[in-house]
Amino acid sequence: MIAMEALLRAAIAEAGWAAAPAPDPVSSDAYLTLLRTLHATGGRALPLGRLLEGHVDAVQIVLRYSTPPQAARLRAAVAQGAMLGVWNAALSDEPLVADEGRLNGGKSYASGAGVLTHALVSADTPHGSRLLLLDLTRTPPAIDRDWWRTTGMARSETHQVRWYDAPFDDDDLIGAPGDYAREPWFSGGALRFVAVHAGGIAALFDHARDHLLATGRAGDPFQAARLADLFALADAAAGAVRHVAWRWYEEEGEVRLARVASARLAVADLGERAIALAQAAVGLQGHFLSHPLATTLTDLAVYLRQPAPDAQRLRVGRAVADGLLTPAL
Repeated sequence: MIAMEALLRAAIAEAGWAAAPAPDPVSSDAYLTLLRTLHATGGRALPLGRLLEGHVDAVQIVLRYSTPPQAARLRAAVAQGAMLGVWNAALSDEPLVADEGRLNGGKSYASGAGVLTHALVSADTPHGSRLLLLDLTRTPPAIDRDWWRTTGMARSETHQVRWYDAPFDDDDLIGAPGDYAREPWFSGGALRFVAVHAGGIAALFDHARDHLLATGRAGDPFQAARLADLFALADAAAGAVRHVAWRWYEEEGEVRLARVASARLAVADLGERAIALAQAAVGLQGHFLSHPLATTLTDLAVYLRQPAPDAQRLRVGRAVADGLLTPAL
């Protein structure tokens, strides 16, 4: 099996982001190009899509808030093969603290730990929450690989990491206090991982179709109906992402973020339905570890478990009540 490090580096190069790291899109066409890349990568392998999306997120944040010299260093590092990610989730009992040039504490859900070369982390400082771009060769964390024991997304290498009295430079600090959670980028950025989710739904369709064709069962009327339904789900998921991307530059404020939240909820629902349909179409064979469907089923089931889904539903409901969202063709 090809190491995830090699797969991620190749995906970054294939997207053209090694020569020119992905900045914030400036048009709907540019946004769709980025999202289509993430969708296609999710269709190949959801853990790879997760890490590629994290790389894009980190690069965009650094380019958005850094000084010109910091941005130049980032571009040079990516051209030389750097792979980035964002580690924001705090360890409940050991929050990351940056003070007097030293790091102490850790992060949970640190996807790509042991794979990435750089991590953009949020840390508590005397002046509030700040971002630091850490060269993980210079400032390596201790990695707890025993924690990530899940039914899917194992290859995303999502672990807990800790630093103990580790030195950092002032030049590692990116932006101003509170930059990480600034809107519309913080909530709006969810559309990137939703695109990866939609790619995973497309993969379920592909694997079920290929299995039924290979076993000569695609002509069965019940299976043909399942294929039709799986196509509709995968197409609707891609359409939900595409619709929000096209509207992103036409709208602003809360309506933008409510549309992203709505797409996130819709794609999660479509994904759950696609998982059930793909299992029904392929049957027990799809649960054998050697079958390509098995990994996608478990990876998508885990990856769909994004935090605070109820908060997203409330955001959409408030936008509807306020007249910001109305269904239209």
